[in-house]
Amino acid sequence: MQKEKIYFIPGLMTDNRLWSRALQYLQNEFEIVHLPIPLFTDFDKIVEVLYNSIQEEKINILGFSLGGYIASYYTCKYPQRVKRLFTVAATPGTTSSIEKARREKKLEEFINSNEFGLEFEKAIMLLEEKNQNDFELVNIMVDMFNDLGKEVFITQLKSTFNRIDLFDCLKNQDIPIHMLYSTNDRLLDLEALEKLHTKEHNFKLIKREGTSHNIPLEFPELFSNSIKEWIKE
Repeated sequence: MQKEKIYFIPGLMTDNRLWSRALQYLQNEFEIVHLPIPLFTDFDKIVEVLYNSIQEEKINILGFSLGGYIASYYTCKYPQRVKRLFTVAATPGTTSSIEKARREKKLEEFINSNEFGLEFEKAIMLLEEKNQNDFELVNIMVDMFNDLGKEVFITQLKSTFNRIDLFDCLKNQDIPIHMLYSTNDRLLDLEALEKLHTKEHNFKLIKREGTSHNIPLEFPELFSNSIKEWIKE
């Protein structure tokens, strides 16, 4: 029996190691295809490159964080090519003016600095409190960030300045759209979350109590079970 294929897109400064803890729950049932984020700042170009790399007429597409936005953008630009959309720790909203200003400042600091890298102590603080003693997990995050390097960081961060609001586009899609996120994830835009909670749509919101952004690494069983439910729909 042929396995259902799912295309996975990672997030800012992550790669296929992001899924490493979840694959044991998924790889026997699904064929997982890893799609690295193309190195462009323009989302039209990013999804065009992805489109040209995919052979199937219709796909299941899943994205984490920035990758969740890219998967959503792909769905809006090529709706005829998408069977299902799943986003993790992501919203379809634009980048708020406050957050954009913060990221522009951070970008300027990185460009003008000779130092680069995610420190172990900083990575710990990105995790939910119960996972902060999981040093293997911390090392995965540090290694992904540092291996991808400065050029990738600058390009990916710049791309987030170009986000547009995709909510109205997605709400009109007649496909299963599931969104998994933590209720107190400080990296999610509050205005976009408010729209998900108050506006009419057909998305399935999978909300977990907590602060985790890196759900595929921190809570791989929840992540995997949510995917299985999504594919059943």
